[in-house]
Amino acid sequence: MHGDAESRAAYAEGGNGSGAEDGGAGLRPPPAAPGRRPGGAAGGSVANGGSGGGHGRPASPPELLLAAAFVSDAQYNRNIPFKTSPEAVRLYYLYNHWFMRTATYIFIFLNLSLAVFEEPAVYPLPFLATSLVEVLCLLVFFGRLMHFAKITRRNVFWKDTKNICIMVAILLSLTDLAIYGALRIYNIKSVRWSRIVRPIFLVNFAESRQIRRAFRSIRNTLPEITYVFLLFMFSLLMFSLMALKLFGERNLQTAEGLPYFRDYLEIVFDLYVLVTTANSPDVMMPAFDFSSWYALFFIAFVIINTYIFMSLFLAVVYNNYKKHLKNEIRTLAYMKRRKMIEAFNLLKEEEGTQFVVREAQWKQLVKLVAPDISNSHRELLLRISDDEQKGFIDKKSFVQLADLLNIQVITLKIRSHPLGQWMPRVYKSAVSQFLRSVVRHRGFVWTYDVIILINAIFIALDEESPYISYAEWVFLALYIIEILLKVYTYEPRAFFGKNQFWNWFDTLIIFAALTATILNTTLKSTTKYNSQQILDIVFILRVLRLIRIVDSIQRFRVIMNTLINIVPTMLTFGGLTLVVYCIFAIIGMELFHGKIQFFPANSNAPYALECGNPALKDSLFARGKYCKNNFNNFASSFIVLMELTVVNQSSPSVILPLIPFVLFANGFANVTAQPAKLYFIAFHIVMVIIIVNIFVSFILEAFFVEYSLEKSEVETAIEQKIQELGMGVQEEALQDEQLLDNMESADNDLEGEGGTKAQPKGLVFKIASKRYRTVDALLQRMFEAEIPLEDEGPSFEEILNLSPATAVPGDLTSERAV
Repeated sequence: MHGDAESRAAYAEGGNGSGAEDGGAGLRPPPAAPGRRPGGAAGGSVANGGSGGGHGRPASPPELLLAAAFVSDAQYNRNIPFKTSPEAVRLYYLYNHWFMRTATYIFIFLNLSLAVFEEPAVYPLPFLATSLVEVLCLLVFFGRLMHFAKITRRNVFWKDTKNICIMVAILLSLTDLAIYGALRIYNIKSVRWSRIVRPIFLVNFAESRQIRRAFRSIRNTLPEITYVFLLFMFSLLMFSLMALKLFGERNLQTAEGLPYFRDYLEIVFDLYVLVTTANSPDVMMPAFDFSSWYALFFIAFVIINTYIFMSLFLAVVYNNYKKHLKNEIRTLAYMKRRKMIEAFNLLKEEEGTQFVVREAQWKQLVKLVAPDISNSHRELLLRISDDEQKGFIDKKSFVQLADLLNIQVITLKIRSHPLGQWMPRVYKSAVSQFLRSVVRHRGFVWTYDVIILINAIFIALDEESPYISYAEWVFLALYIIEILLKVYTYEPRAFFGKNQFWNWFDTLIIFAALTATILNTTLKSTTKYNSQQILDIVFILRVLRLIRIVDSIQRFRVIMNTLINIVPTMLTFGGLTLVVYCIFAIIGMELFHGKIQFFPANSNAPYALECGNPALKDSLFARGKYCKNNFNNFASSFIVLMELTVVNQSSPSVILPLIPFVLFANGFANVTAQPAKLYFIAFHIVMVIIIVNIFVSFILEAFFVEYSLEKSEVETAIEQKIQELGMGVQEEALQDEQLLDNMESADNDLEGEGGTKAQPKGLVFKIASKRYRTVDALLQRMFEAEIPLEDEGPSFEEILNLSPATAVPGDLTSERAV
């Protein structure tokens, strides 16, 4: 939200660069207590090509721990500038532990949720209770900030704007809480103005770098948007002036009998709303009734302002977002390369005319960075890095380690089917082998896809028909047969593996449907109870298998890839939306709380039909029964803002098919003052014009990347090595199912007995689904492909001094590690 030091923090003590996503390594330091680095003071700088590990000797435990921190940062694209002393590095591991990050998020959302329990509250709690919880949250935030201060240099800490923002937000919150509590003792009503700063904690902690990146995109795009917005406002004011001259003196009236286009500011507001299409065609009808020729004015206005200027907003946002995103990712690619070079410098030993990392050191490093991967997986990575089995890893191969660790490799154990051991003669018979080959064939999958489609049609038919009821038993029997055949064909432990989502899904749905069907039939025969609706829900869930059919079509697959890739970013923009909603909800409660009240239909309260306010008498707001859309508490405020976000949809009112944007703005302006409309205009500009367009820009970029980017070089190297070792699952065997590692994937073709492709006993590997790569990761791969492996890139300082608008830093001098 503010100037992010993650893009600028000086790496004087070997810290790392700007990051995209904090994956959190959860690393475990070695049990041995590290001492000072031999030949130098602890915490010496390595960012500027420091010597790191000695020549011809293994790295000490502190150096190994520091190298693991660099590799982990490169792997997860973290950007936390940390000191390199052994104590600071250990604190850095603790800072990045998953428990610490999770606890921070819990207290951030707990702090935000206090608005639900504070006055005006959805669920009122005593002031003492909410204040104690808030103090506890602030203490946790302060502790997290002090932890960060322990791992980074003092001058870097105080130059980091986000740390200052957190510190100021804590002080403001405590001060406001004390003042509000003191005034409350004397029954003096005051405003909790500090609640508006609570979203700062969500934005400015190191864990929220994705949200900060989105805010940086907005900040960097604002200058260009401002020019387009000024032109748009000029056009709006010009059309408003023309409307005043054309219609103002003709004594026209609206359908409610109000003066039509006689007040200039009202005209500006009505035409701004017309840009959103929210009051179309109502705003045009009085003039159109007077003369059909006046429709040309509104047609010209809509073409220029709605279609041209709104499209320009999207074009400007997309162009600038794309430019700044690619520059950030390009900088990230260089920073990632530099981190790996620094890790190499710490561990390198002299081998003839070159520097290398010994196999023993490499294994210790990988155990620190990725302690959860199996020994077989680690040996596979070693075989890739040391292709010629020389006993050491050169610089070129070492730099690829972070990318190798980011590629998820599934280790599969080849097991014999239990029936092959219990009844070998029957299970290996010609009939059994033929049956299993049929189940493995693509035709079996396609047959059941057709059955699912037919089942979906039957579910849509009349459920009262007895033939439909009988048909459901038939479909249920077919599904049970499908599961039994696959359990017979595939090794059960592989079939129900932890990654076999569709196997578990289908099995649970089938047995739930069987249970519900039996229960429904039993109850119908004994009582008048009918649970058909529950049964329908179970069968509708079964229809979700149609996703696999959609995924099998190449053109649809691109859309599915994009949808899966943007899920993390949807969470990011969800956080961004949460920040905006919280700020506007708190402002809305302070401006409009209690101005509009909701009463039940049979209420006898005064002004119940006017939403508790006589200013709304005979208004469209009251007649449309919008009284429950108010700012009387945090939850109601969120609902109103959600409805305002979707400004071009019909309102929920059947009697008055108008738009909430118009009704809300006019309704709240009537109970307060006309300038209250500026609140709704400001929300529309921030949320709809800027943030929604940023989100649309990301989706566009995701589609372009999905269409253009091929598999990375390191990923292809892993696949080739797996196949060379004869321990791979063939890629074509994975084509039956494209969406997830599900029941028809090659994981299950491993029993090695009687199958169409017998596998040797032991271990096999396969690359996990590539669809879980984020668009940021794909873009980073694309830019890394432009950097030769022998190019170390600029130094930390040169990278961090790059402007967000700077192109490829080709003119910078690369600092070679010695």
